[in-house]
Amino acid sequence: METVNAVDGYKFADESTSDVRVCFRRTGSNEQQPERFPCHSSILSDRSKYFADLLGRRDVPFGNNNCIEVECPRAEYDHYVKLLKFMYLSRESIEEEFTSVKSALGVLRAATSLKSEFIAETCIGYLESASWDEKEEEEILQFAQTLGPEAAAPLLARLQAPSANAVKTVFISAVHFATSMEISSAPVFDDLKTAAQEQIDFMLHDGDDPAIVMMDEDVRSVFREGLTKLLSTLRTGLDLLASEFDQLPEQAEQRILHSLVDIDWITTVLTKIELMNEFVSGWLEISDHVISVVQDDKYSSGLWAVKRKLIEVTGKALDAVGYGSVVLPSTSRTHLVKTWLPYIRTTKRLLDGKTKDDAFPQMDANLCQNIESAIVSMVLALPSGDQSDILSDWMQKADQFRYPDLTEAFEMWCYRSKTAIRRLNGAIDKAGNPISL
Repeated sequence: METVNAVDGYKFADESTSDVRVCFRRTGSNEQQPERFPCHSSILSDRSKYFADLLGRRDVPFGNNNCIEVECPRAEYDHYVKLLKFMYLSRESIEEEFTSVKSALGVLRAATSLKSEFIAETCIGYLESASWDEKEEEEILQFAQTLGPEAAAPLLARLQAPSANAVKTVFISAVHFATSMEISSAPVFDDLKTAAQEQIDFMLHDGDDPAIVMMDEDVRSVFREGLTKLLSTLRTGLDLLASEFDQLPEQAEQRILHSLVDIDWITTVLTKIELMNEFVSGWLEISDHVISVVQDDKYSSGLWAVKRKLIEVTGKALDAVGYGSVVLPSTSRTHLVKTWLPYIRTTKRLLDGKTKDDAFPQMDANLCQNIESAIVSMVLALPSGDQSDILSDWMQKADQFRYPDLTEAFEMWCYRSKTAIRRLNGAIDKAGNPISL
């Protein structure tokens, strides 16, 4: 339909030139004399198939006032009136009149009811380009389903499920960004990085909803690459710590802490996609270097946030190995326990000694309990000789360190040792000869 504008000489509600009136009778209303709007039959017919059909029928009486009565839902009255006004405007002018998605959607409902294709298309064009909140999106989706496929297509375009390949591409890009270690002074960079990490968690799983990204070798490879990058960045940061700490101690500590925070995040993701073995192996590989740096006398009175975060990250590795989600050879498990147990008990004791100082980060009770349980589980799964070494060291220093409590492991070791000796002494073969166990 051609655009009708002021050049045609017609204006809405112009009594001097109108040849027909329109009134909207609200359903369920008891109003006796609804408002009548002076209109022009040529405009109504051009902009609305409903009015065109009605005005083209000779058997429809319009009464003494030449008034067309149209029923409309009470809640939609204002939108129907607005629709009449819009019939006198150009597409650009109509779009400028819209002040909200709610208003445009209301006019669209009225335009659909009165078969005004021109205004319906204008409403859809506005809605398609506007931003929607969650409630508006639901309303638009519900109404779009009443439209024809062609008319609804622009509205449904943004609501359609993306292809698996598109999801994978976005997801991989988010992982690259979430594991990037670019140093930026702009807070927005950290905000974007945090948002990327949060949305990766969401895409993998959110409550009872299914994951929207499929785990294939490409995706797993990206996570392996990201983990390697984060661990390498941590190691590099530790190598530079000595020189940076002398000049800017707070900035140097924050650099290491940010690395640990990112590593802590990726362990949560790796748990979901069953790649924790990659983290445990990588963490075990750099453990000796990490501890040698942070326990240097130079940092004896500092790096407390880093030292605490190290325990938290290590707890993820201990938990994975202690409860069997990651399988390691006994030599690796022994090395993991013997490397981190002294550090954990010493650091916790120092942090506990500063409980009255709010400036020092404290150990979370649940975290401590989880780590203690994981260590007990790991000790009990080691060869008896390694258990003996660990338990002997623990008892010799029990007066200094109350944590972790390995009493359960000690009691089990005693029981197993006695049982093993009894079994050894009583073991004979069918010929009555002792059997060496």
